Amino acid sequence: MFSSFYQKFGKRGVDILLSIFGVIFLFPVFLVCAILVKLDSAGPIFFKQKRIGKNGKVFTLYKFRTMVGNAEILKKKYLHSNEADGPVFKIKDDPRFTKIGKKLSHTGLDELPQFFNILKGEMSLVGPRPFPVDEEAKISKEIRLFRRKVRPGLVCSWLVSGAHKLSFKEWMNFDLVDIKKSSFTHDIDVISKTILLGLKLIKDEILKKNHFPFQ
Repeated sequence: MFSSFYQKFGKRGVDILLSIFGVIFLFPVFLVCAILVKLDSAGPIFFKQKRIGKNGKVFTLYKFRTMVGNAEILKKKYLHSNEADGPVFKIKDDPRFTKIGKKLSHTGLDELPQFFNILKGEMSLVGPRPFPVDEEAKISKEIRLFRRKVRPGLVCSWLVSGAHKLSFKEWMNFDLVDIKKSSFTHDIDVISKTILLGLKLIKDEILKKNHFPFQ
């Protein structure tokens, strides 16, 4: 019963409180990232992309821009180099990355602007990562409809359990776990693990031990 109450009422409250705290506490990081993106290459500071949210609603997801301005146009050129399993497209050392963008992507810092997606009610702190419109359409109808029952998340169990090292089927199974087991303790556990992972990725990036968990 408590879990059900949390899903209906408490989860949104936790999202708002922790997102406000995150924006305030990490404001210096936001500022440094924005300046580095702007100085590193021509183009906007933020990357905006249409993604699928709760109930199939399309929303605009925000990230710090990590690639060249015409990255979406160049995507077709590199489809043959896709390293991700399933209908998603991902290359660890994507040639479209800018110098600073590659570091932001490999540490997950490019995802920070999604705190504003959460505050707008389009996303949650914990939940399945939102797919771009074209990629979501390639998922089976059963999984697609199940994922649409909840707000997509900034972080999820998949990210802290191996991410792109896992098969697409395993990824979807982790998403189902986040949806079915949604509770305060589950969400805090995933958030805590993500913070530890993020700190490790930043350390590894400094030491040039790159990993690639984020989508």
